[in-house]
Amino acid sequence: MSSFTIYPAIDIRGGRCVRLIQGDYNQETVYNDDPVAVATDFTVKGAQYVHLVDLDGAKAGHPVNHELIGRIANAVSVPVQVGGGLRTLADVENLLNLGVSRVIIGTAAIEDREFTESVLGTYGNRVAIGIDARNGLVATRGWLETSEVKAEVLAKELAAKGAETFIFTDISRDGMMQGPNIDAIAAIAQASGKQVIASGGVTVLDDLVKLAARRAEGISGAIVGKAIYTGNIDLELALRTIQ
Repeated sequence: MSSFTIYPAIDIRGGRCVRLIQGDYNQETVYNDDPVAVATDFTVKGAQYVHLVDLDGAKAGHPVNHELIGRIANAVSVPVQVGGGLRTLADVENLLNLGVSRVIIGTAAIEDREFTESVLGTYGNRVAIGIDARNGLVATRGWLETSEVKAEVLAKELAAKGAETFIFTDISRDGMMQGPNIDAIAAIAQASGKQVIASGGVTVLDDLVKLAARRAEGISGAIVGKAIYTGNIDLELALRTIQ
């Protein structure tokens, strides 16, 4: 059976580890002032991968916390993936040179197809496409704007251009602790024929069990953020249960 990876998440804003509700920058909770320590703790508990988001970068349209991200990548012994504000090949190369294993292209996948296809052509499986959807339509710019592009259509088009991994977020579920939209995630996997990582809404261990049960359909992992910080999900127990 194909594997299923749990990605504990660190959202970085102002150099600190925070969480937003539905991407709203006015609804922020600070969980820790030291993201490097948080990442290290995740790996001590057994995490095989760490997910990082540069929230300042997502809003600014270019990486902001790259120095800190580089420190995290070098402090942990497992791969890290990073998203937030990647719009140029130089930004992508800089993060990969800092020790990041995989970059996530989000807004640019909609707004700059030439750049996206160039990155996929150059770096292949070191690139994941982040698809954030609101009512089935792709949202961009840190979720501040909604496009007219259907999530499944975008996934299918970019899979044809070399995308191997997608990260799908149903914005309505993010930070709301209501469980993930599993059928929508599976639909992206089916449309693209590629691996999809679930993001947003994972609230309790049973959510991860349900997602992992559908790994044969292409759901290859899940990003878990708020539920770990609030104690709803015990990371060590989740890793033992799923992996």
